[in-house]
Amino acid sequence: MSADHTRDPCPIVILNDFGGAFAMGAIGGTVWHGIKGFRNSPYGERFIGASAAVRARAPVVGGNFGVWGGLFSTFDCTVKAVRKREDAWNAVIAGFFTGGALAIRGGWRHTRNSAITCACLLGVFEGVGMMMQRVMAQPAVAPVYPDEQPLAA
Repeated sequence: MSADHTRDPCPIVILNDFGGAFAMGAIGGTVWHGIKGFRNSPYGERFIGASAAVRARAPVVGGNFGVWGGLFSTFDCTVKAVRKREDAWNAVIAGFFTGGALAIRGGWRHTRNSAITCACLLGVFEGVGMMMQRVMAQPAVAPVYPDEQPLAA
């Protein structure tokens, strides 16, 4: 397989992934904690409670997502550089290292279990992605009549 020279260099990809993951986490945290704050506030102060919950927790969720995304992207770039290949195993290996790195303060068992869980999760994501690619890739339609031209994809 030849190298893809149209992609950005790894430092740019890492920053891009960190920012995208932070934004996704901040938006998701805003929705989640907004609803939670609204539901857990007294009747007359629901908007204030939702707003306070969002201000307190949404940036934390965004930061957690950002750290995960940046770390995963860093490991993914490293694995690509070491293996000199681009395939689904890179994501699985990077997921293993990411899960382990984020859990390292919890001790050996927690690190091992988190690394394996994260690798399995990334394996499922990659497998579903491959299945969706196969489903979406439709073969050219064969002509019904011999003199008819096949339809272009």
